[in-house]
Amino acid sequence: MGELDGRVIAVAGVGGGLGPSVAARLAADGATLALADIDVDRVEAAVEGIGLGDERLDVQAVDLLDANAAAGWCSSIEQRFGRVDGLLHLVGGWRGGDPIESFDMGDYEWLHDLLVRTVQSATRAFHAALRASEHGRFAIVSSTQAQGPDGTNAAYGATKAAAEAWTLALADSFAGTKATANIVVVNAILTAAMRERNPGKEYPTFTPAEQIADALAYLCSDAAGRMNGQRLELHP
Repeated sequence: MGELDGRVIAVAGVGGGLGPSVAARLAADGATLALADIDVDRVEAAVEGIGLGDERLDVQAVDLLDANAAAGWCSSIEQRFGRVDGLLHLVGGWRGGDPIESFDMGDYEWLHDLLVRTVQSATRAFHAALRASEHGRFAIVSSTQAQGPDGTNAAYGATKAAAEAWTLALADSFAGTKATANIVVVNAILTAAMRERNPGKEYPTFTPAEQIADALAYLCSDAAGRMNGQRLELHP
């Protein structure tokens, strides 16, 4: 019996570098997983080797910029498994490095879609389901740039800050229920693929994907039932 035995947890953006570690950790703890990304091939690659049978796994391609698609995803999970107990938002990306006075504002628009609009669409779609669950959980992975942005990361910092603000507002909307919404904060993520490419390289300011997965599993557990609207810092 795992800590999350019987829970139905949706993971958005599972095809990114963090996704496989999160899926493996949740599966090992007994969760039933509903996994989505923009490309179904990315989802299938993320779940390769975690050993979940069809009875505990749902895989879909979902465009979270489409509100109807996000709502349809939630509805399909409820129809198949009867409920949704958690939504972990791993959709991510980065553009930056140029000065605030001269960076391409197109990068801001791209980041706003990726980091803010997907959170908005997903949480609106899953809001009722999470409120109705006895174990409703939502979490995002954010960056230290949201609270302390560099002058060359204005677009990234601003959009991460907006995603955090939305999540804190979501947490407030869960008042009086058993649902929670929290934020895991890192400086950067060290993935298994990065280790394979550079086995001898040190990453002193990066947080291993496995540690982030542990934190997200904790936030989904009963032990974190009273933790709502909090920022869990996982960086040096």
